[in-house]
Amino acid sequence: MRSHGHGQHGPGHRGRGDFEGRRAAFGPFGPGFGGGPFGPGRGGRGGPRGRARRGDVRASILALLKDRPMHGYEMIQEIVERSGGAWKPSPGSVYPTLQMMEDEGLITSESEGGKKLFTLTDAGRTEAESGSEAPWEEAGRGVDWESMNEIRQAGFGLMEAFGQVWKTGTAEQRQKALGVINDARKKLYLILADED
Repeated sequence: MRSHGHGQHGPGHRGRGDFEGRRAAFGPFGPGFGGGPFGPGRGGRGGPRGRARRGDVRASILALLKDRPMHGYEMIQEIVERSGGAWKPSPGSVYPTLQMMEDEGLITSESEGGKKLFTLTDAGRTEAESGSEAPWEEAGRGVDWESMNEIRQAGFGLMEAFGQVWKTGTAEQRQKALGVINDARKKLYLILADED
């Protein structure tokens, strides 16, 4: 049984139900939309991020390590920068690929300040020389940046309006706003369902 020994809650207190309501309104995006086409947060599905194939991760690692030894996190940042922000591979795709490449004898690693520094072996350098110079460019091709910006602005505008209602609205207005957000999310998914 929970203890209520933390004093009285004032009129401005928001309980767990209030938090859950706010969290539910954001759906799979999380507050501020997190990642995907709406910002630099999680590099999950959605937008141009995360679309590259597993082979692209491998080819990108080989191409990057031709320049110099790198840590896994450094590789992710380099790919983001070199692709102009079009592709941010997730740690869940990079680190297993690094382990697999090490098992294959293409790279070696050594601990440096608690992190692993990866270096090409001779076999890895041979494979890197025969591969693409900039595999990350593929992930950025075919992206309509103008449309992406419109989507981003629309998303931010929607969440800004929702935040305003949540901060200044009555309980009834907040519930209505929550309904609008949840309804909009469902309608967006229905658009995809109709295309199949």
